[in-house]
Amino acid sequence: MNVIVLLVLPLAAAALSFLPLRRLASGVTVVSSLAVFVVSAQIAGEVISIGPVVAFPKWIAVDALSALVLLLIAFVGAMAAFFSLGYMSVNSHKPGRLRLYYANFNLFIFSMLAIPVLVEPTLVWIVVELTTLCSALLVCFENTHEALEAAWKYVVLSLMGAAVALLGFLMLFAAMQVAGGSTYTWDGLVAAAPRMPAVLLEAAFVMILVGLGTKAGLVPMHTWLADAHSQAPSPVCALLSGVETTAVLYVILRLFPILNGAPAAHAEVWAVVFGLISVGVAAFLLLQVSDYKRMFAFSTVEHMGIILLAAGLGTSSAHYGALYQALSHTLTKSFCFFAAGAALLAVGTREISPVRGLIRTSPAAGVSLLLGGLAIAGAPPFAVFLSEFSIFRGGLAENRYMAMALLVLFVAIGFFGILQHINHMVFGASNSDAKPKVRLPASCLAVLIVAALLVIGLGLYLPEPLHRLLCLGAAALER
Repeated sequence: MNVIVLLVLPLAAAALSFLPLRRLASGVTVVSSLAVFVVSAQIAGEVISIGPVVAFPKWIAVDALSALVLLLIAFVGAMAAFFSLGYMSVNSHKPGRLRLYYANFNLFIFSMLAIPVLVEPTLVWIVVELTTLCSALLVCFENTHEALEAAWKYVVLSLMGAAVALLGFLMLFAAMQVAGGSTYTWDGLVAAAPRMPAVLLEAAFVMILVGLGTKAGLVPMHTWLADAHSQAPSPVCALLSGVETTAVLYVILRLFPILNGAPAAHAEVWAVVFGLISVGVAAFLLLQVSDYKRMFAFSTVEHMGIILLAAGLGTSSAHYGALYQALSHTLTKSFCFFAAGAALLAVGTREISPVRGLIRTSPAAGVSLLLGGLAIAGAPPFAVFLSEFSIFRGGLAENRYMAMALLVLFVAIGFFGILQHINHMVFGASNSDAKPKVRLPASCLAVLIVAALLVIGLGLYLPEPLHRLLCLGAAALER
């Protein structure tokens, strides 16, 4: 029943957020998010110790792969809720607007939590599109012309991708019917895969990859992502870039065990090609970006490509690396957007060029931005470096020398692109007179400290339960 509690908590918090009581919405959101994280950790512990947790057979269940995604959503959700306390209080929003923000925040959390716990692909498609509707209201929360334009672009492109993905899921259902399968769930599709027509399976995979790739930020369907992430409030950006893209990519990863059951279907080729294109395009976009929130958004495109590429390599090491990359990306990218939010509070602009000497203006924001930039770019000893190295090793084991050479080249270009901008922002000499130091809200500072310690710690030590969960999740990809 823990899984049901997990879904009920954010819905109840959303309903309570509408009550016109002072600070109730923010308090309820924080309490609900912390409770969701605790329950998610309990579910993950059960999965590690006794195996998959089934709430309703053929409808709601959690295995190792979905438990990992569930845990990431819950953790970043709790951090974003706490960061919102200080971040949203800085601007003079009317109480009604704040209640609306927290209500939509909780609905967004609910829609993302539903993705990994549902096992019926059509229902998963529905909740993926629900994330679009809930998050679009958060993207345009500031109600500026740019925010409204970004939200509309996000909705239009996402819904276009949704139509393509739906055709893919219908094609997948048709393939299962031809094979004589009776249960349209992830496990039912894996069982029927050897009897499915390879042509239908591969066509379904490509359509779902293109359709959901729009939401995950894969090139060339990525154009909405930077606009939305530059305009949304920073706690929302942490959710959008840190966990929504990962949750949607999880749905694509769910297709690999199905395609592996039909040897004539070649999903790995599409995954490697789309992955490399995404990494390559993002690397060059990082060189010319002028907005630091857009910079972190393009970094998300890069990391989604790396995860997809790793999944397509097909080795145990690469699959482990793909999930390790998803873990390290989620935690690091959410920290990066919290740091970007702190920088925005300190300097009042998202543009890179006017921001110089941030470490002197706001030491907390400057140090956080520096750590986040180093970590997400893949500098050792941070976790992103370790996960990328695991993927590289898996690719070499499969003799994918050309793909690995291109991956290393693109990652290196992205590395220098990010650190070039971060170096100028944090250490650059300011042309103006010295400005007084900026004090960040206490909740924002607390989140930055916790997130920074976690990002640094995971680069030095991976707890055994988390390692075990990654191993079990990688095994689920190889069925």
